[in-house]
Amino acid sequence: MFKRSLTALLISEFACAIVSAQEFTPIHQPTLTPQNSGTTSGLISVWPVNPQVVWACGRNGTFTVTTDGGQTWTASVVPGAETLQFRDVQAFSASVAYLMSIGSDATDFRIYKTADGGATWTIQFENQNPNAFYDGFAFWTPLRGIAHSDSVNGVFPDLRTTDGTTWQDISNNMPPALPGEFSFASSGTCVATQGGRNAWIATGGSDIARVLATRDEGNTWNAYDTPLVSSPSAGAFTVAFRDPFDGIVGGGDLDPGDPNNARTATSSDGGQTWTFTAPPPVTGAIFGLSYVGHSGSGAGDNLGRAVVITANDGGAAWTP
Repeated sequence: MFKRSLTALLISEFACAIVSAQEFTPIHQPTLTPQNSGTTSGLISVWPVNPQVVWACGRNGTFTVTTDGGQTWTASVVPGAETLQFRDVQAFSASVAYLMSIGSDATDFRIYKTADGGATWTIQFENQNPNAFYDGFAFWTPLRGIAHSDSVNGVFPDLRTTDGTTWQDISNNMPPALPGEFSFASSGTCVATQGGRNAWIATGGSDIARVLATRDEGNTWNAYDTPLVSSPSAGAFTVAFRDPFDGIVGGGDLDPGDPNNARTATSSDGGQTWTFTAPPPVTGAIFGLSYVGHSGSGAGDNLGRAVVITANDGGAAWTP
């Protein structure tokens, strides 16, 4: 069995985990250094392009970017988005990035793109479905990506772009939704891509927590059951894969009556079957998973309440 390491970052009673993508190479306890983000607005999602370039986004239409590894950050507000929350970000350079917004109206779900480092933004998609709620997006390349919504009348009204400019409805490609099935936004980590065509989506809200998987860039999908608890307040919140086969899913229950329910499970067959790891010793739910060595978004901006825990063997044995 390959030796891997898993690190979880607990932020505001929710855990965000980082998984080593290097076989046989353990990772060490990270040093957490607070940085001046350049904004007082709460930040929700972060995307590292490389060790120097990192984008983050959050409330009040705010985004911020560093090009020097976090020594300095430049924050700004997207014009016309001042009342919106940016729930997800994915970037490919210091110039090219996408933002996903939500607000009080259905049309407040929008996908924005910049090609000039945030100096200007273009709205690529504006939702017109009054019942859709988009949880996150993920990309294979700067031109190809998917966006995922909670189910509407048994259908996932998901989207795909193949040109980095226009978005098409792929709801007919998606598996039927279970009654009440939805995803937990988890700062965009409920959707993960890998390679050039693979993607996975974590769900909950119904009787079964599932992972939806595609091997062909969203043309066809399969739905696989996970052992995580699922209910209107519980499910699989976040998913990550280090290669086409090996991945991890995390979640739990938001019900405050059961705070010790954070769980993770791993798969070695591309998400078809899942096996529980040892329970992470944290309260709340696992809200973010990302492999070290792979770009990935994560949640949280409250370092004052951060706790780091580590695990070996892909999360099989957690230790504080």
